[in-house]
Amino acid sequence: MSTEPIHERIDNAATTVGSVWPIHSFVTANPLSGFESAPFSEAVTRAADLLGGRGYPSRKAFRAALDDGRIDPETLESELADRGYEADPKTLLERVDAGAESEPSDAESEPSDAESEPSDAETDRVDSVLTKWLSAFLDEGHAEWSMPDREEGFYAAFRGVAAHDGEVPDEGLLASPPETAIEAIEAVLEPVPESRWEAVFEAQLAALPGWTGFIKRRAADGGAWQSAHPITLADYLAVRLSLADAFGVGIDPGDRSDPADPDPADEVAEAFLSAWEASYRSEVVDRVAAEGRSLSGESEPSDRPDAQLVFCIDTRSEVIRRHVEAAGDYETHGYAGFFGVPMEYRGYDADVSVDACPPILDPEHRISEVPTDGDARRRRDRWSSLREAAGEIAETLKTNPASAFGFVESSGGGYGLALAARTLVPGRVRDLLNGADAAVPDDREFCDQIVDHQHTYADGLPVGLTAEEKVEYAATAFELMGWEEFGRLVAFVGHASETANNPYDSSLDCGACAGNPGGPNARVLADICADADVRAALRERGFDVPDDAVFLAGEHNTTTDEIELYDGGVPESHADDLERLRADLAAAREGAAAERAESMGVDPSAGVDEAERRAGDWAETRPEWGLAGNAGFVVGPRELTSDLDLDGRAFLHSYDWSTDPDGDALEAILAGPMVVTQWINAQYYFSTVDNAVYGSGSKVTQNPVGNVGVYQGNGGDLMTGLPRQSLIAAEGVPRHQPLRLSTVVHAPVERVTEALAAHDAVTELLDNDWLSLTVIDPTEEHRAFEYERDLNWRPTAEPTAADPEAPTDGEAPTDDGAPADDESPADPEEPVAPAVADD
Repeated sequence: MSTEPIHERIDNAATTVGSVWPIHSFVTANPLSGFESAPFSEAVTRAADLLGGRGYPSRKAFRAALDDGRIDPETLESELADRGYEADPKTLLERVDAGAESEPSDAESEPSDAESEPSDAETDRVDSVLTKWLSAFLDEGHAEWSMPDREEGFYAAFRGVAAHDGEVPDEGLLASPPETAIEAIEAVLEPVPESRWEAVFEAQLAALPGWTGFIKRRAADGGAWQSAHPITLADYLAVRLSLADAFGVGIDPGDRSDPADPDPADEVAEAFLSAWEASYRSEVVDRVAAEGRSLSGESEPSDRPDAQLVFCIDTRSEVIRRHVEAAGDYETHGYAGFFGVPMEYRGYDADVSVDACPPILDPEHRISEVPTDGDARRRRDRWSSLREAAGEIAETLKTNPASAFGFVESSGGGYGLALAARTLVPGRVRDLLNGADAAVPDDREFCDQIVDHQHTYADGLPVGLTAEEKVEYAATAFELMGWEEFGRLVAFVGHASETANNPYDSSLDCGACAGNPGGPNARVLADICADADVRAALRERGFDVPDDAVFLAGEHNTTTDEIELYDGGVPESHADDLERLRADLAAAREGAAAERAESMGVDPSAGVDEAERRAGDWAETRPEWGLAGNAGFVVGPRELTSDLDLDGRAFLHSYDWSTDPDGDALEAILAGPMVVTQWINAQYYFSTVDNAVYGSGSKVTQNPVGNVGVYQGNGGDLMTGLPRQSLIAAEGVPRHQPLRLSTVVHAPVERVTEALAAHDAVTELLDNDWLSLTVIDPTEEHRAFEYERDLNWRPTAEPTAADPEAPTDGEAPTDDGAPADDESPADPEEPVAPAVADD
């Protein structure tokens, strides 16, 4: 039999398993990404059947949102009526979670009903043996003992150890394992009709979606670990099916339920969810539209800002940007935090290179740090050696109890005092460590990034960028943000988190940089824009970059709200500008830290101290909130949101439709950043509605495994999502409100339609209700149009008396705001597709 049909069926079955990235570079992604081709309501039903996870917030969550006024009652009644329900909403709400025997005290984090069902003992034995050898094989430098023969691949390595594992029965196929994985799969499936094979694969892959999602991602990405120790989903299935055969476990899952008939409880939950989202969305849309109308008149040209700072679109940037703007004459802008350069990055002394771009892109360049100052390098290496030795001691103590007892006994009271200090006064310990670090050169102080094209390759990627590529990346950045003016200082500010003893630390770094700090990307774009040849080429393309505009990079510490500026290239002529900016950034930090402290129930006056304590406390399970609360994505000029407090819940991308006549920049934003924010939003959503299945449970009971993920307890499946502490403020009090992403775009609706028409995958997400899109049209008196489906739009409100020229509900707007001559008014209950206007 040809192996190709089996590989094809495995690939088809694997589409329902979401990708899982290693925890050291955690990427937030939709755990139900394999179901995005189906409507949301159908997808969560199918996923519940296959994975056992809940798809909607609990009754308790909806009741709290209704009682708190986060769900508008009229909107809720309308959503229920659209689904044929006329009863009292609170009475209908009792149908949600009705299948549960009792509602847990923390409905947003307890295991779902499906998760709590007793499992087959023999299947548990299959899982136990399989995950033991998966963790040994997939280990990335953490284990003291390596699984033999890993270079031969997972199935071959397992064949070598199976006979020596007392937990593996010498029965069935494992009495004499076939030579190859495909042969093993064929042997186990021999009594199963071929028409059922794909269903078998799907069920077996879904049994441990964390491990299979990780294998799927690693096999697709390649990389050093995959090259050295290859594993495929076929390897995984061969071992799992062989173990099932040995333990006598049936493998045919039978026919699954048909999701065609909607569950009334899910229909009610969908109505409550849609009303909750619409209530949030209408408030944001109304406020942004009102700002647009107030700014639409003739205005005096603004003075040149003292500085412009470009932050990531991350929701945490929304908070610090407000405080930066309040501190001085500054402009802030939002741009995806990899700053448009899809690169693989290798820092000085790093063991491996890392992707520093969104997971929807492949790196196109290798950027590395190269030492240029020998003395500084030697000082840094000496300090690094000391810290590395201390780290090895700590690691030994964690993994070897006997040596831990001996070390503490021989080291006497000094070690006990150090432990007590780290536990009782973590802020002071952090200050001491930072003081020591400050005496040692940072890598960027004695290293240059190789940005210029070197005509060489590393791991198949060109090293550096050509002159043409540098100009293109700079021009693209300015086009997407709609820039026409430049300040004396222009800072690209990446972001990273700071936390101690936190397996999920990379989940708090930059998602646009694949879970890595964004400072290196900021440095690359700053270097590009500082290049005299690039600036000359930009002027030829219409970007009037003044001679006195100085570009620099920086990094925002999202845990402490400190912004560090990399000022190595700032000339003396701008020293006063830089000093003033630093002082104002310190003031902005005070304000932002106070705001964040209040959100954590801490005295705002202690904001900075509390932020630094959390960053240095090795027992802190919640160093910061990350992107918890994210619900909106606003694409438009900063003027539309600069006077609004969006509570750190909105991604903000700068965009000016008037500087984008062809819509290319808009198209790039919708197909790129909007999709990435939907991934992030979906990860937070599902981790909240069913933390046991789609999240990772409590950090308190987690155990890291193999430097690739975490278990709950001492074994089992890799957890795939966010921990409870990233989502729950207190028992029964969620910090994250589980809403699907609401995108708001400030642009002509015809232009948005054209941009969407070029990207079927994006349109599919909208048509299937994985996110919503509302356009505030500046050419239509800033009226709002909500995307329906199939590139059709509906006005969100009746025109007011103050807008006599606005089209009536149901009419297709044209350039002048009047109905087209050859069209009659449409049915007001039907969605409308606006006429496409010429730019």
